Amino acid sequence: MTEIVPPDGQPMVQVEGVGLTRTDGQGREAVILSEVTFSAAKGRITAIVGPSGGGKSSLIRLINRLDDPTTGRILLGGEDIAGMDPLLLRRRVAMVLQRPFMFPGTLLHNLQRPLAYRREAVPDAGSVEVRRTLELARLAPDLLERDARSLSIGQQQRASLARAVITSPRVLLLDEPTSALDRPTGDQLAAALQDICRHQGMAVILVTHDLRLAGKIADDLIYLEAGRIREAGPAAHVLAEPASAELIGFLAEPEREGKHG
Repeated sequence: MTEIVPPDGQPMVQVEGVGLTRTDGQGREAVILSEVTFSAAKGRITAIVGPSGGGKSSLIRLINRLDDPTTGRILLGGEDIAGMDPLLLRRRVAMVLQRPFMFPGTLLHNLQRPLAYRREAVPDAGSVEVRRTLELARLAPDLLERDARSLSIGQQQRASLARAVITSPRVLLLDEPTSALDRPTGDQLAAALQDICRHQGMAVILVTHDLRLAGKIADDLIYLEAGRIREAGPAAHVLAEPASAELIGFLAEPEREGKHG
């Protein structure tokens, strides 16, 4: 399988003028996203925040073609994903959903599952791949033989993360990964994300309602409201000195953000 690597200086993901419309049962068109443009570099975490219903989850679904944009294009390593085999694309763009799902069996079986699906060599418990992935995801090796569904919700969320990264994707998408976690457990997951991003050189794109999390781990931040990017830039600067009325209002009332965008 050919490795997807962007040319020097080019972002791993480029979203260019993307729009998304849907038609309801009465034939009326609803604009979900409009003229969305941004890029995500390898080794950096990009957080997407904004009010519920603003199009955040719809946007990241486009990046691994769970849906296709109505207008615009999305590039992975400089290649338009519209022309890529969806299976190949999803080997390079992994997604971790809000609620962790564990397959029947042990944690080790769950880590082996994506490789088995691809008919690739399955690593054993003592392999370098498994040991490195457990370390990055902050999971103890003695959990490998535990029934995955008996793990705590925080352990399951980190297990989902480990299962996604063991295949070495180039892009990692996360949709509200800490919404079901308490603060200490969420901080553990955040630390794991930073380690994975830096050590694996992935472009991480994170949808979150948690402004504290975004401020803690994001390198870059995008504020999305009503399907449009209202503000974007280095996370620390955007959160400390918001320039748009929309973001200023959102920061003043973050509780209006729900768990589904």
